[in-house]
Amino acid sequence: MRLLTTMLVLLSLGPLYAQNQVPAKSSPSSSKKSMVAHKKTANSKPAAPKAPVLVSLSQRERAAQMLNRFTFGPRPGDIERVLAMGTDKWFEQQLNPDSINDSVLQKRLADYPTLTMTPLEALTSFPDRRTIQDVSNEELQPPTDPGLAAVYEVQLVKLGNKKGKPVAAEDNSDQRSDAEIAEQKKRDQATAARITGELLALPREQRMATLIKQPVADRIAFTTYVSGEQRGLLLSQFTPRERELFNSMAGKIDTTYQIASELSQAKLLRVILSERQLQEVMTDFWFNHFNVFIGKDSDRWYTTSYERDTIRKNSLGKFRDLLISTATSPAMMVYLDNWQSIGPDSLANGVNPANPKSKKGNRGLNENYGRELMELHTVGVNGGYTQADVTALSAILTGWTVDRPHQAGSFVFEPRRHEPGPKQWFGHTIDASTEPGQPNAQPGMSEGIQALTILASSPQTAHFICYKLAQRFVADDPPSALVDHMAATWLSTDGDIKAILRTLVQSPEFNSKNYYRNKVKTPIEFIASTFRATATDPANPGALVQTLKNMGMPPYYALPPTGYYITADRWMNSSALVDRLNFSYALTSSKFANQKFDSTHVLALGLMSQPTVASSALPRPSYTEAGFKETPTSSLNTGQDFALHILESSLVGTDLSPKTGDLIRRQMATLTTATTPPTETLNLLTALILGSPEFQLR
Repeated sequence: MRLLTTMLVLLSLGPLYAQNQVPAKSSPSSSKKSMVAHKKTANSKPAAPKAPVLVSLSQRERAAQMLNRFTFGPRPGDIERVLAMGTDKWFEQQLNPDSINDSVLQKRLADYPTLTMTPLEALTSFPDRRTIQDVSNEELQPPTDPGLAAVYEVQLVKLGNKKGKPVAAEDNSDQRSDAEIAEQKKRDQATAARITGELLALPREQRMATLIKQPVADRIAFTTYVSGEQRGLLLSQFTPRERELFNSMAGKIDTTYQIASELSQAKLLRVILSERQLQEVMTDFWFNHFNVFIGKDSDRWYTTSYERDTIRKNSLGKFRDLLISTATSPAMMVYLDNWQSIGPDSLANGVNPANPKSKKGNRGLNENYGRELMELHTVGVNGGYTQADVTALSAILTGWTVDRPHQAGSFVFEPRRHEPGPKQWFGHTIDASTEPGQPNAQPGMSEGIQALTILASSPQTAHFICYKLAQRFVADDPPSALVDHMAATWLSTDGDIKAILRTLVQSPEFNSKNYYRNKVKTPIEFIASTFRATATDPANPGALVQTLKNMGMPPYYALPPTGYYITADRWMNSSALVDRLNFSYALTSSKFANQKFDSTHVLALGLMSQPTVASSALPRPSYTEAGFKETPTSSLNTGQDFALHILESSLVGTDLSPKTGDLIRRQMATLTTATTPPTETLNLLTALILGSPEFQLR
């Protein structure tokens, strides 16, 4: 009943979003039609209206603006800390993330060994079905590491390898009777109980070594049937790597899903806990801009290094370096199929200039990457290119491929695949004989370096990317004067991302009340800001990943090359609002995935961050308008009003609208009584504020 009432309150709050010009539309679509519409919207210049009068932010508002735009949400006391340090000094510190101690996050990330692995190490540690099949066929050698060797032995049995005898838990093709299957299950459960007792009797550091020495059938029986409570105890006392080995033996064939799981959980920890917030915001922005889909083929083991070594490493550098790094990433080559592209007149396609009788094969260009490189990554859909330019650029980039992608090979340039001869492209003649433009660039590969350099320095690219940056940090429909100013900085600094961001934060638009608290949070921004605003430690990041999936934004799983949409119209509808308040209610009432929540601590932090407590905090008059009945002030608990004032100041950073405050008071009066425990009352009040329209804005 309470949850239903909470949902009804949310629906009543929903119309308030219209005051912030947030239309209610459907959730993000991966259809081509939707993608094209988005591309055109992001590129189109709106008709220039009369320049609005810009009202400057106060110093405190400017600090809040910086924290709301360049972090995943302020924590209690952050505004005061930024004001004491100086907003500009704080921003400069964030622009240099290596100078910021991030040891708390790094300690948490140690639980995810895949984050530091190369693609080959990741695939070896978490083999897919093809790898296990190749080992079974003796085309690959199994690893020599004892732990991994034990995993491969289990996986080979599960595959039905002739050298291993399938056990009952994995034998789905035999003709046994139900009684025989039940008897085998009973034996396997007894085996699991025996091994559990043996392991728990040993010192922790000896348990995995003992487990992997068990017969393969016993390992499978144990990992399949160990009881839930004992399973949890053993897993909690394993090292992170030992947990991976256990999960790989317990899972079905193909354990690559663990790579994506660790990467996604680590992302939630980063956005919530990292002190290097600007770097995480920019990593999120650039990954979305240069999106790859982790579920596509070998990107399962390439995406981790793509984000680590390509995106995060270059997120605050020069755009040209970032662009070339994405273009030479196996993840991008696989995602947009350039690794399969072959020049029609290349040696790899059977054409031999020394042999006029050689016959051309039927292989040719794949234009996916060439098209998206111009349309989405650089000049934009209105950037002045033609279909002929897309074809020419695709020819320029032939030979940019991946060595053995199914075995986690690296990026390579293959001259035999490259289309020979000069190309007319985008008003330029691109020829291999031209200066390469990059040290050690091979003849032929230099053509691609030339093209990428031209695109990185193009005025169209400067405008298109600066539009998207302004859209992320200022407004869904950013002011054209700001975009032009940022683009000018781009061209004068050779695409220096730090310089462009400085131009943005020093602009009158960014520092104006016209663009203050006008951006709707995406699901990941909402989740992260909820944990940050309440100073809640994310104890179960895996559950948060599932929540993001339910909200339509699972990390690294955006299928289209556009990535996830960042504008309000894609995320605000009644269903989304219900999901957000339901999450807030579950979290604050400690009903979310065993996550501990302390609303009294949240209130205490809010009190500590108050410079003074004004008399105006108690109590505030209820909102009236046609159709609304006044709630008598005498029916309200002044303690609740005081808590409401402190929490709205701490969690939202500003006062709730009179209408929102009145609706929250009405809901509290309905759901609580004089005998309701204070902590339960405070939990509900916190949930309603986190689900309020004001908290959805940044």
